[in-house]
Amino acid sequence: MPTSELAGEFAFAELTPTAFLSRAARVFAGRIAVVDGDRQFTYAEFADRVERLRGGLARSGVRPGDRVAVLCSNSHLMLELHTAVPAAGAVLVPLNTRQSVAELAYIVEHSGATLMIATAELAVTAGEVAADVGIESIVEGPAYENLIGEDVPVAPSIDERGLLAINYTSGTTGRPKGVMYHHRGAYLQALAMAYHARLEPGSRYLWTLPMFHCCGWSFTWAVAAAGGTNVCLRAIDPLEIWHLLHTEGITHFSAAPTVLTMLAESSAATGLSKRVSVQTGGAPPSPTLLERMAGLGFDVEHLYGMTETFGPVIVNQWQPDWNALDPVEIAKLKARQGIGNISATAARVVDASGNDIPGDASTIGELVVRGNNVMLGYYRDRAATVASTTVDGWLRTGDLAVMHPDGYVEIADRAKDVIISGGENIASVEVERVLDSHPDVVQSALIGRPDEKWGEVPVAYVELRADAQPDVDGLRAHVRKVLAGYKVPREVVFTDLPKTATGKIRKDRLRASSDGG
Repeated sequence: MPTSELAGEFAFAELTPTAFLSRAARVFAGRIAVVDGDRQFTYAEFADRVERLRGGLARSGVRPGDRVAVLCSNSHLMLELHTAVPAAGAVLVPLNTRQSVAELAYIVEHSGATLMIATAELAVTAGEVAADVGIESIVEGPAYENLIGEDVPVAPSIDERGLLAINYTSGTTGRPKGVMYHHRGAYLQALAMAYHARLEPGSRYLWTLPMFHCCGWSFTWAVAAAGGTNVCLRAIDPLEIWHLLHTEGITHFSAAPTVLTMLAESSAATGLSKRVSVQTGGAPPSPTLLERMAGLGFDVEHLYGMTETFGPVIVNQWQPDWNALDPVEIAKLKARQGIGNISATAARVVDASGNDIPGDASTIGELVVRGNNVMLGYYRDRAATVASTTVDGWLRTGDLAVMHPDGYVEIADRAKDVIISGGENIASVEVERVLDSHPDVVQSALIGRPDEKWGEVPVAYVELRADAQPDVDGLRAHVRKVLAGYKVPREVVFTDLPKTATGKIRKDRLRASSDGG
């Protein structure tokens, strides 16, 4: 039967993650939605604040399509803005709270944001960035509360494929790129996260994952979809996390393996009375770490994703019959990245011609993904968008992987020049440019050295001018003036850099030397 004959007069609702809070306010009105220190709100109260904030943004001059930059810790503000800004038809621009003023100013200017909103602890940085770019900054406190007024205009219509947020990468190829999220993708990714994490109305989700990172992997909306409780944590503190785990009835949290290591090493580490579900990504957790976390009462699920995929696009979905295997085999299975999440298309691993490689667990190819939870493209960067896309529309991840016979993928290697430290991406070329700008430096190379705590740490190999004296502290201070602290080389080695016949630096030799090989 032709589709035209099946069509009725019924209207379709556009998919948007802003709908989850409205539903929760109806279904779970009296349940606690958010705990942020001494403040807490029921779903009815929280939805009311968000709706009036939407109106306040409109009164302040924010129009559909305008970009709103937010420099916020994990807080009720950040959760409110994740729904209020897109519900107003505007575009959320979450800012990495670890970046320098210069880096933030570039992003705010590139995004075209006309307003910045910040939590109290980031007020000084927000003020400097706003002044540099020339926009207004509203900070947590009276100014922010004044936005939450009584006059609420009619909500604008939403295009589910319209721009919802611009999440900037950590600059893996130099300047950070603005990844464009759409309403449909965020809606489906939120449902996928709620499903895979097994969230429910009784869930209490502790915010150890930065909400600015990929919009908190869409958990900023997923918790509301399930009617759970958001427990905010404004700064990572292992002692405080353990305190909340024991006193707040925490059932779930997400974090990079670095945070899991901190928890396992903490003096407060002790077995939990009830098991806690943990989602981890950013770097593969070691089998040793997984074993230690399991012994403390954590069930850790390994995820894989990118900013370009709304966070986790691949999940290591555990098969119940695997529990009967021996520990060595279980560790191997847990090391795999997994399969596409429930809202994603099945992942592929392809050769240089774009053909699928054999699923033999040994042939290496590039991991490519596609689905509703893939970005619209890079904001104001058509060339980068084209470069990241295969001829048939799949997103190139840049990661090398093997395909197992059961369809689960496993990363074999990563793009060599990208360093992942504590879940944050560091572009070697970006740091090298800053190092090379020092008057004593001829040239430099940055590599990642494996580190038990951080996954990797940046190590700089530097070739000095003939009359220069080695000055590690001076070079590190030089980088710190320009870039975020986590991008500063942990170690600086002064040496003549090995090169190929054509003059390219042999980073493979530097890596072998750093690894002790």
